[in-house]
Amino acid sequence: MTTQDRLDRWEHRAEWPLAAVAAVFLAAYSVEVLAQPHGLVARLVTLATLLAWAVFTADYAARLYLAPDRKQWFFRHLVDLAIVLLPLLRPLRLLRLVVLVGALQKALGSAIRGKVIIYTISGAVLLVYVGALAVYEAERSAPDAHITSFGLAVWWAMTTITTVGYGDMYPVTTTGRVMASLMMIGGISLVGSITATIASWIVQTVSDDDQKQDAVTAAHIEDLRGEIAQLRDLLRDRVAD
Repeated sequence: MTTQDRLDRWEHRAEWPLAAVAAVFLAAYSVEVLAQPHGLVARLVTLATLLAWAVFTADYAARLYLAPDRKQWFFRHLVDLAIVLLPLLRPLRLLRLVVLVGALQKALGSAIRGKVIIYTISGAVLLVYVGALAVYEAERSAPDAHITSFGLAVWWAMTTITTVGYGDMYPVTTTGRVMASLMMIGGISLVGSITATIASWIVQTVSDDDQKQDAVTAAHIEDLRGEIAQLRDLLRDRVAD
């Protein structure tokens, strides 16, 4: 087994466990931001968050170790490194939840339109919810903040991801602005991915139709050749008689 095979095997086996850990992390992070717990609940939330972070760190270390070209892999996964190391980008750890989208996609088989629907719905909902949580956490206690409730944070996230940007509210903290930038990029990327997927489906559909027409035409030609051969044999037999 090659090094690449071992890396692929690790990533395949780790997909579902990471999905479960990501779901636990999302729940813990939601409780931390929305409920602002104290005492035992706060300690449990912190413990769950730290354990999830430890799992993600171990996964990163394992994939780096198993990579055939570690230097190349390292530079291709700088965002993963940032998620693990940089406290400023702590909300980005929620990007691990994309494995949940991949798990849902498996249930749809190869239906390309089903993929578009599931990616659109799950990706948009996840990005809005995560962005709203992160911005609300960063902005709620800031002086002169405009985003002071989770409802306002959700509204802001929806207008940001769709690149509408009414301008009625905006983040004033560094973390909030970082998240705003990431959400705008994410929204553009999401729309671009959907457009590219639909275009690819249209091209593939047209290509399949052309192939079917070519196959039908070839079959008709073969039938005509067979009929011509039969007529030729019939004429030959009559001439021989």
